[in-house]
Amino acid sequence: MSPTETALGPVARAGVGGAPRPQVSFEFSPPKTPEAEENLWAAIRRLEPLNPSFVSVTYGAGGSTRDRTHRTVLRMLAETRLKPAAHLTCVEASREEVDEVIRDYWASGIRHIVALRGDPPGQMGGVYTPREDGYRNATELTAGIRAIAPFEVSVGLYPHVHPESPSIDHDIDVLKAKIDAGATRAITQFFFDVDGFLRFMDRVRKAGVTIPISPGIMPVTNYAGLKKMAGPIGIELPAWLGNLFEGLDKDPETRRLIAASVASEMCARLAEEGFGDFHFYTLNRADLTYAICRILGVRETDQRSKEAAA
Repeated sequence: MSPTETALGPVARAGVGGAPRPQVSFEFSPPKTPEAEENLWAAIRRLEPLNPSFVSVTYGAGGSTRDRTHRTVLRMLAETRLKPAAHLTCVEASREEVDEVIRDYWASGIRHIVALRGDPPGQMGGVYTPREDGYRNATELTAGIRAIAPFEVSVGLYPHVHPESPSIDHDIDVLKAKIDAGATRAITQFFFDVDGFLRFMDRVRKAGVTIPISPGIMPVTNYAGLKKMAGPIGIELPAWLGNLFEGLDKDPETRRLIAASVASEMCARLAEEGFGDFHFYTLNRADLTYAICRILGVRETDQRSKEAAA
């Protein structure tokens, strides 16, 4: 392995040396406590100057964070220059209830929804049973959203086979159905096998899918926590990733450096392959995501200085 290569392949220089600035987007979760809310808004303020194309706010299993999600996106709309995208699921709710949420978002000025089927309360992965009076899946939800108003609608995409899917071909058919229903963008679940992701994307594009697809990037410092998160949803973690974090349980500083290196090299490799949009799962922390964006050539805009001069 040469000095310019890593376990991921050659190191790229995305966003520097005249290369186009990558587009980035960030995912946040609605806070559960006053302390968590303070941490969330510190992260938002830290990342806002990077001028992301949008930021998304998650929606808990079974709609458990419905009100907190709504409050968070409305505050973003009122207090920041960010373009918030509200997650919306169709579990544990009737069509009428979900439609009311959609109308409320449009009336409030939200123009982007991330449409997901979601998992039942207390469940990650596993078998899903839709309500008889509800939307059965993200495809129906997407169609319902677009029937109410001309939202931008992002949908989820698994670079690995979805836990309930029989094959990648089936997953691609589901994506195409979502697009036919009105989806305008797809955001992938996080992954670490870049070669596998590229092979998957080749199949997606050969199937005629042309909408923008943002790779989901998870900067991670807690490998044990990552394994617990990845297992139930069928995400395979490569052996080299576990090896990097081995023996570092009591060394958070080194774990953070490794996390930044892994994520930035993944993005640089993907940029070499033509990807220019990255969606970061921030876990409501700004430091790693900010550092990775800087490495990729994403800098603060000078919009605030222009506004002050005006």
